[in-house]
Amino acid sequence: MARQLSMKDAINEAIDQEMSRDPTVFMMGEDIVGGTGAPGEDDAWGGVLGVTKGLYAKHPNQLIDTPLSESAYVGAAIGAATCGLRPIAELMFIDFMGVCFDQIFNQAAKFRYMFGGKAETPVVIRAMCGAGFRAAGQHSQMLTPLFTHIPGLKVVCPSNAYDTKGLLIQAIRDNDPVIFLEHKNLYATECDVPETSYAIPFGEANVIREGGDVTLVTYGQMVNRALSAAEQLATSGIQCEVIDLRTLSPLDLDTVLESVENTGRLVCIDEAHPRCSIAADISAQVAQAAFSHLKAPIRMVTAPHTPVPFSPSLEDAFIPSVDAIVDAVNTIAGGQS
Repeated sequence: MARQLSMKDAINEAIDQEMSRDPTVFMMGEDIVGGTGAPGEDDAWGGVLGVTKGLYAKHPNQLIDTPLSESAYVGAAIGAATCGLRPIAELMFIDFMGVCFDQIFNQAAKFRYMFGGKAETPVVIRAMCGAGFRAAGQHSQMLTPLFTHIPGLKVVCPSNAYDTKGLLIQAIRDNDPVIFLEHKNLYATECDVPETSYAIPFGEANVIREGGDVTLVTYGQMVNRALSAAEQLATSGIQCEVIDLRTLSPLDLDTVLESVENTGRLVCIDEAHPRCSIAADISAQVAQAAFSHLKAPIRMVTAPHTPVPFSPSLEDAFIPSVDAIVDAVNTIAGGQS
């Protein structure tokens, strides 16, 4: 049975159900418990935005508050994963990945390769990402391309509560390290989410709107803006097909290519910076594999190549807008044929 659930609550429910199903699942992070043994621990906040609130009361032996040392507890989580446990390590913000990046890209990502495919590292590293929260340049970045670049890591960035629950359950059950990124501006958004447990396979993009004129490819918060742009463009006779990638590694390029072969036009939308972004990667792969199907140049709509500004008006201008997507589509499809 489905009911309306926010993305924040979908994360909480996925972890709750997996901890109940599998006692080897446990979670480590800063302030996710609120201080084991301290007064009020049963009502601990549950992380910086309360995503894991209430889980400690249900699973007191499966949540561990950690010191303010990402390198320590992410390294511990990776080590535990190699020993048969299924840890979830929560970082407050993706921006803090730099503190523990060596453990992630030099160790966890390479174990399966270094040991002839025999080693498994079923660790999930969760973090908030994205701008628009007035959190300035050190708490607002969209660093998805950094992790997608690393072989051995799986990278997930959902756009809605339904996908979030199913993809997080899949991530916890997966036998490889997964970087699970949650856009903080989507935490309060709601949609129908089943109460039962379910998993969504990695590497399967979702075509959430069909259209024959232009393909819009994106992920995370930009999915909603792409849909808004598509609705606006439809009033002027331009029908856009909108693809939500859901996972960035593995990447469902086949669905993108199939769409581009039908529409002949592509706009890639990415909140990350333009250089070496997901938008740049998809643009290059489509140009290489489907150039003969293109009726117009590929367009990218991204954030500028600058840190996220703290000024609210500048931050709003920094994030790719619906108008920017509409303008990009009109540039290549204004007189479509």
